[in-house]
Amino acid sequence: YLPMMFGIGMSMAVSIRVSQARGAQDPAAARAALRHGLYITFALGLLTVAAAGGLLPFLGWFRQDPRVIAVVPHYFLIVATSMIPAMATMAVKNHADAMNRPWPVFWISIGGVALNVVLNWILIFGKAGAPAMGLEGAGVATLVARGLTLAGMIWWCRSDAAMREWVPRRWFRVPDWNAMRSLLRTGFPASMQLLAEVSAFVMATFIIGSMGQAALASHQVAIQCAATIFMVPLGISMALTVRIGECFGAKRFSAMRPILASGWAMGILFTVFSASAFVFFNHRIAGWFIDDPAVLEVAAGLLIVAAAFQFCDSLQIIASGALRGLDDVRVPAWISFWAYWVVSIPLGALLAYPAGLGVSGMWWGITVGLSMTALLLGRRIWRRTTEIGARDGTAA
Repeated sequence: YLPMMFGIGMSMAVSIRVSQARGAQDPAAARAALRHGLYITFALGLLTVAAAGGLLPFLGWFRQDPRVIAVVPHYFLIVATSMIPAMATMAVKNHADAMNRPWPVFWISIGGVALNVVLNWILIFGKAGAPAMGLEGAGVATLVARGLTLAGMIWWCRSDAAMREWVPRRWFRVPDWNAMRSLLRTGFPASMQLLAEVSAFVMATFIIGSMGQAALASHQVAIQCAATIFMVPLGISMALTVRIGECFGAKRFSAMRPILASGWAMGILFTVFSASAFVFFNHRIAGWFIDDPAVLEVAAGLLIVAAAFQFCDSLQIIASGALRGLDDVRVPAWISFWAYWVVSIPLGALLAYPAGLGVSGMWWGITVGLSMTALLLGRRIWRRTTEIGARDGTAA
């Protein structure tokens, strides 16, 4: 997942650059952003394959069944290779999103998932005249599906009349190192922000795992519910990146505040609804996942904490998305690192053990960190839109 975090961060940089270019009506800048985004994601994919190959001699350190160790290397390398088209696909998808054309790439992605399922069935079990390849077949299916998904998206970009002018006419040219550095300056902090968040939740899971099976099971229920709900604020955040970036590129600074306010309003309304469901139907929701009475009680209590957690998480991700539209990524990355690793994890551990709150304490610690992130990022985006508007006399 580490290479994928960097791939996502770099694809975010493509979205930012393309949305700003679209606002400025600069197709050449949009084409350059996608081309260089593909260069970077391909390079990341190749590094992933090299890293996977370097790890193969150490698979025995994980003390797995020798039969597993015997079949894993080929599968591991094939799946690592599939990261090359997977990362490139993210760059093309984010380009399409920034061009306000998300639905075609969405359906192409769904088609890729369906193809992966069918190919897994054929290649793992040897159906439709194909040899039964077992685990290796699953890797081949993933590689083929991801490669065809990328090819489908590129074909659509070149065929769609609204997109044709905004995608490269020649996909491979001598790189412009200034354009490459510009994308890296934006993409790297965005990647580190994602890495800080993901690694913090991994650490929280390790800490909670030391509390016993009931705590870990309840944590998995709560995190699954919160992650599902999080998709809506995440979508709003991504839309704000595009809309704010477009306004920034077009120098329509007075339009930023209403867009930001609308994004926050949608996020708050949705989160109030979902948080209310977590509070009033916590036992029923937990019962969808588990039937052990002891674990269910812990999970139901944790969903109440998750209600506060998702409210703060919604506000911070929406503010973060708006800041990305302004190409403001470095300070938010530091804020996220500080909130997760200086506040959330230490405070959560203190509340879990010395304070005796257990798994709920860990979640309250993360919630406090997220609330600080939401306040700091919210204050920053409000101040930035004020400053940008004031420069042109258009402050809202």
